[in-house]
Amino acid sequence: MPIDTPDWVRDAVFYQIFPDRFARSGTVAATQHPEPWDAPPTSHGFKGGDLYGVTQKLNYLQDLGVTAIYFCPIFASAANHRYHTYDYYNVDPLLGGNKALRDLLDKAHERGLRIVLDGVFNHASRGFWQFHHVLENGNASPFRDWFHFDQDRLDGHRPFQAYPSDQAARSLADGQGSFEAIGYGAWWNLPALPKFNTDCPEVREFLLSVAEYWVEFGIDGWRLDVANEIEDDAFWREFRQRVRAINSETYIVGEVWGEAQHWLHGDMWDAVMNYPLTAACLGFFGGHYLDLEEVQRPSSFSHVQRCSGPEFAAEIRRVASIYPTQITAVQLNLLDSHDMPRFLTCCGGDRAALKMAWLFLCLIPGAPCIYYGDEIGLEGRHDPDCRRGFPWQRDAWDMDMHRWYQKCIRLRSKYQLGRAEPPRVVLAESSAVVFHTAAESGALLSVFNAGAVASTIELPNDESTNVCIVLSGTAMSEPITTNSGLLRLTIPPRCGAVLVPDAGKIRVVKSHC
Repeated sequence: MPIDTPDWVRDAVFYQIFPDRFARSGTVAATQHPEPWDAPPTSHGFKGGDLYGVTQKLNYLQDLGVTAIYFCPIFASAANHRYHTYDYYNVDPLLGGNKALRDLLDKAHERGLRIVLDGVFNHASRGFWQFHHVLENGNASPFRDWFHFDQDRLDGHRPFQAYPSDQAARSLADGQGSFEAIGYGAWWNLPALPKFNTDCPEVREFLLSVAEYWVEFGIDGWRLDVANEIEDDAFWREFRQRVRAINSETYIVGEVWGEAQHWLHGDMWDAVMNYPLTAACLGFFGGHYLDLEEVQRPSSFSHVQRCSGPEFAAEIRRVASIYPTQITAVQLNLLDSHDMPRFLTCCGGDRAALKMAWLFLCLIPGAPCIYYGDEIGLEGRHDPDCRRGFPWQRDAWDMDMHRWYQKCIRLRSKYQLGRAEPPRVVLAESSAVVFHTAAESGALLSVFNAGAVASTIELPNDESTNVCIVLSGTAMSEPITTNSGLLRLTIPPRCGAVLVPDAGKIRVVKSHC
């Protein structure tokens, strides 16, 4: 079948926001005892960020170059991350409620900014009304088929353990499944997250109606949490049909940490979060700075290792070839997220690694995504530390990094690189890689040296195409044309550069670390 993906995503630059940690508006009744904004975050504490706060910062996001926002969950929940949803039809009152989302959508759309919400459809929470109804009424509840319940407990022979006793908690800790230990199927055996039974027609209709409701409300897409764990192709096909019937440009992006060909044939999702690309960028740009112990903490990244230029080039070729070009063009390309340590922290605080990686993301097909605060040098280890409050005092910002993020986004926009062909490897040796990108305005070459020493390379010199060099590292000498007609470049260590079409002679534009 033909693959139809949203055209707007090809030109999009995303910004991921963890709502409780981005900005306080001062207009929402705060929690009685919020955590201090600049204190280290805790697993259960609330800092009081809200959607009105995001609306107040739209100027900041637009000035950065952002064109779309992806929000971690915003619906009513008893958790600061809000993946424990108890009301799918209401925005959490701590975030300002539905009125705050309405205001945000209207003001964002006036600016041409798109809004994508996190859809947590695999599991609910202990506070979800239908689940609570079964806990209270057992087999007599009309919602007994909404989740995966132990029949013996439904019949009242043993109590459910939604809040586990010491014995049930020990059973879970010893590896017993949640069905046996507490009486129902729970995501990753976590009692707070009962897993939906999507085989139940009423559950399917409920979830699909939720998806429709918010698209009708005006959102521009859904990011689907642990979407591969709803192993039901018919569900996802109907999901696509129903939201696309409301808005044919609705973006549907799944969370899958590995390859996802099964869902990306044009009948279910448009894209996935491109974590294989994240892993490759960590391995190459991180270089000897890469903190493997920190990187490998998320189990899905236990395979990440440092890699050479040829190994990185081979992985980029592979990742670019996994999906049809229409899918690759709308992948959500990210360096980090709320589910992993920040890229800068993974790379031992090395600014050059983040600069090179962000430049690379802006040069390839797929929508680059900024995790809030990366653009000002925010660090953070595994959650909750990677979910710090955004520091709005500018003296705390890495302004050079902020300018670099802006510059790379402008470069991507100017040459419409989201609509270019996937990069072709021209050279890969030791710690250096050169890519060729065919854009409508001409050919671009991108050069990266992730090593600790300078690298001198020679490239074909097309006389018809002059170049301008935009540099992410230290000062770089003028390129030299050799007697054999090649273009000789000496790339400093820990540096990325782009050779782009320019009407004048070769010149060097420098951006120092």
